[in-house]
Amino acid sequence: MDSRLRSVGVLLAGGVGQRVGLGTPKQLIEVAGRTIIEHSLAVFESAPEIDEIVVLMTPGYADRVREIVARGGYRKVSKVVDGGSSRTESTWRALAALGEEECDVLLHDAVRPLLEPRIITECVRALETHEAVNVAIPSSDTVLVATPEGAIGEVLDRSRLRRSQTPQCFRLSVIREAYERAMADPGFAGLPATDDCGVVLRYLPEVPIHLVQGSERNIKVTHPADLHIAELLFRLPAPVPAGDRGALAGQVIVVLSSAESRPEAIAREAARHGATVRVLTEADGVRVEDLDSVVKALDDVGAADHVVLVAGAAHSGDLAHASAETVADAVGAGHLAALNVARAARPHLRAAAGAAPRPRPGLLLQVPPGSGALHESGAAAVAGLTQALAREWAADGIRVNCVNTGASPLVVAQTSLDILISDLSGQVIDVRVDGT
Repeated sequence: MDSRLRSVGVLLAGGVGQRVGLGTPKQLIEVAGRTIIEHSLAVFESAPEIDEIVVLMTPGYADRVREIVARGGYRKVSKVVDGGSSRTESTWRALAALGEEECDVLLHDAVRPLLEPRIITECVRALETHEAVNVAIPSSDTVLVATPEGAIGEVLDRSRLRRSQTPQCFRLSVIREAYERAMADPGFAGLPATDDCGVVLRYLPEVPIHLVQGSERNIKVTHPADLHIAELLFRLPAPVPAGDRGALAGQVIVVLSSAESRPEAIAREAARHGATVRVLTEADGVRVEDLDSVVKALDDVGAADHVVLVAGAAHSGDLAHASAETVADAVGAGHLAALNVARAARPHLRAAAGAAPRPRPGLLLQVPPGSGALHESGAAAVAGLTQALAREWAADGIRVNCVNTGASPLVVAQTSLDILISDLSGQVIDVRVDGT
C-alpha cells in the first residue's frame, strides 16, 4: 500500500503579461506548437509522482484553460480557479482550493514551460524528508550591491549565490501556516514577499528550505525576448522521455515509406510491443509524392492511432550540381511527401482522437541526414510544417513531431516509439548520435 502523501502540482498562471507587451496573458501565447500553459500542464500530467493539478488562472480566462484541459485530456487537473492580483494572493487562493487534507504542494510558475521531469521527481523525493524545498541553480554572474549613490558597495561571494526557480514545494500545513501569519501581519502588504519561499523564510524561519538543483533551461517567460529564447530552446534536441512502450499495445501504427527508405526497424519494434503495424511502400503501390495514392492507401487501412513517414535517402552536395530530376525527387520524397501524408492522415487521426486513446494520436515525420542547400531547405520546410501542424491540430487532440535521423535504424526506431507514447508535440528532435 502506498503510504506517501498526495502530491499536488499548482500552476500559478495569474499574470497578465504586461512586460511581454501583448494583450493576451502570456501563459496563453503559443510557443513551439502549444500555449505556454499547456507545455507546463503536460509536464505535470506526465509526471508519475503527481496525483493532482490545480491551475490558478488570470481572472476572465479560466474557461479558456478549461477548454485546453478538456481538449488535451489532462485528467489530473481537478480545479481551474481565478488567480489573484499578485503572486502571494494567487498562492493564498490556491491554498484555499486545496482543502484541509495534508499533502505535498509543488507551486510552479506556469510561464516556466521548459521544466524538466527530473526536477519534479527530485522535489517530490526531497519532500519525503523536508517540509520545504526550493529549486535553484548557481549564479554564473557576479552580483553587486549598489550604494544609494550608484556605486559598488559590495561584491557578493558568487560561490554561495543561487538563482531561484520553481517549483517551490512545501508540506501543505507548513505553507498554509506561513501564509496565515503573513495575512495577519499588517506590515506584509507594504513589504510583500516576491515568492513563496520568502513567505516561509520570514514567518517560519525555523523551517529549513532544502535546495534541489534546477536547470538553465527552466526559464521564466517575462519579457518579449524570452518568447524567442523559449522557442529556440524548444528547438534544441529535445530530451525524449523513455516511457512504457507497452502503451502501444493494441494501437494501429501505419508506416509509410518513401523511396529508398527502410521501414523494417520501426515496424519490428512497434510490433514487438504489441502494436498492429501496417507498412505501406512503393511495392504496395503507394507513392508518397502522390496525394491520391496516399489517401487511398490510408482509407484502405481504416482506423489509425499513429502515422509515421519513414525517411528515405537524402541529397548531399551543391545545388548548382543537382539536376532537375534530382531536385524533383528530393522535394517529392521530402517536403511534398510530408504534406501529402499529413493531409491524408488527419481524418484518421481525428477519429482516433475522438476515441480518447492514451497515448494521444500522432503524426511523426522523419528527415534523413544530408547536406547542402537542397537538403537543408527541405529539412527546414518539414520542421516548419511540423510546428505549424502542431498548432493547427492541437484542437483536434493530434500531436505532430519531426525526427532528424542519423543514428542506427534501431535507435531511430526506439526514439520514434518513445515520441509516439509521449506528450511531445511541435518538436523537432535530433537523433544524430548512435546511443547503442
